[in-house]
Amino acid sequence: MAQLFFKYGAMNSGKSIEILKVAHNYEEQNKHVLIFTSAVDTRDEVGIVSSRIGLRREAIPIHEETNIYEIVKINEFKPACILVDECQFLNKEHILQLAKIVDELDIPVMGFGLKNDFQNELFEGSKYMLLYADKIEEMKTICWFCERKAIMALRVENGKPVYTGEQIKIGGNESYYPVCRRCYSNPPL
Repeated sequence: MAQLFFKYGAMNSGKSIEILKVAHNYEEQNKHVLIFTSAVDTRDEVGIVSSRIGLRREAIPIHEETNIYEIVKINEFKPACILVDECQFLNKEHILQLAKIVDELDIPVMGFGLKNDFQNELFEGSKYMLLYADKIEEMKTICWFCERKAIMALRVENGKPVYTGEQIKIGGNESYYPVCRRCYSNPPL
């Protein structure tokens, strides 16, 4: 029986490398997968899942108007699994489409993303993944500044913490640090 999985974690917790690993494992057994990623993420290129360790792979970009369900339904091969990176940037309708893929097409869907933004508010996609997912798993990493578990993202500009602004600003280690609650409030910068 197919299920909707949501694997979330702070930045640098290995979400993208996990997608690439899962895809490899399926394909090594000659099982077809479809990989999607949010078109909002332009760090590498639109439609690319890339990890910080240098592995990358093409994916189907999800734009605001993309109907993920229809793409999967008309695919010439029934995928053994659907993998989705950057779920936090998806909207409610996209998450409902992922649930429909599980429920109506009986295909497992594994979504990966951040849970909360730099102001510690839920992203829309993450909120609905938390509500609709059959299984939720935290991917862990450590704080940039200490040994505690990172649960937040600290946005930085010119070496200074930033706590206000637009929810989405695409960036990597130059813009965000994975941090614990204590270092979020009092970063040793």
